[in-house]
Amino acid sequence: QQPHAPSPAAAAPAAAATIAASGGGSSAVPAAVLSGAGGPVSPQHHELTSLFECPVCFDYVLPPILQCQAGHLVCNQCRQKLSLCPTCRGSLTPSIRNLAMEKVASAVLFPCKYATTGCSLTLHHTEKPEHEDICEYRPYSCPCPGASCKWQGSLEAVMSHLMHAHKSITTLQGEDIVFLATDINLPGAVDWVMMQSCFGHHFMLVLEKQEKYEGHQQFFAIVLLIGTRKQAENFAYRLELNGNRRRLTWEATPRSIHDGVSAAILNSDCLVFDTAIAHLFADNGNLGINVTISTCCP
Repeated sequence: QQPHAPSPAAAAPAAAATIAASGGGSSAVPAAVLSGAGGPVSPQHHELTSLFECPVCFDYVLPPILQCQAGHLVCNQCRQKLSLCPTCRGSLTPSIRNLAMEKVASAVLFPCKYATTGCSLTLHHTEKPEHEDICEYRPYSCPCPGASCKWQGSLEAVMSHLMHAHKSITTLQGEDIVFLATDINLPGAVDWVMMQSCFGHHFMLVLEKQEKYEGHQQFFAIVLLIGTRKQAENFAYRLELNGNRRRLTWEATPRSIHDGVSAAILNSDCLVFDTAIAHLFADNGNLGINVTISTCCP
């Protein structure tokens, strides 16, 4: 699902936008440190941890550790793609477990794979995968809803990517705007997306319609910061549906685009309402959401 071309909205007290709907090279790995080591990494530790480097991808070979018949190691990810040992060209079968190296690995703290981009954590090998999945220093993915855009890059490059690859997204200036989604009665899964700029930052506003539960269509509205989780903690946002002498309000801290929309929807950590509620506030199939961004007191 791609963001869709907006059209001008009718005049409103705050700035407003109408969002039309649409359907559904290896790098060196820093040396590890021994568990419990408090000071700088010694040359001996560098020499030890270099034994865990995969000769193919240069990442670490972590348990379960398998070797070729001559004793050479290769990581499990690379091993699945190979039939011969990349070091001696010997056979990789049968699989031979190296229990001694596994014991050594359990006594070593390995740096995060994103250490070269700023992460300073060192972790036990069992903690590395889970941390790296959510590491603040991992590459940013395109924050647009849907899975069609596979772009990844630095935080500084996100806005440039959005402006060049997703030109249909409207950007409004100001801390108080109106997000006007058109054609909310379209069938199937639908996304409405726009940007809001204020306080020197950019925020992405997302309204999704989907069946979280079979046969029960719901709307999910959320604000994401084009920034880190720590930066997001400095802001608050309010979403408000207002009309026909009714009001529905949601207030929360914006999520970083690193966290994405899916997790918020899964946990209902956003403004959630069904189609019946939407129709109470809609006007001729169009739904206006008042969006206010504010800064939090330090």
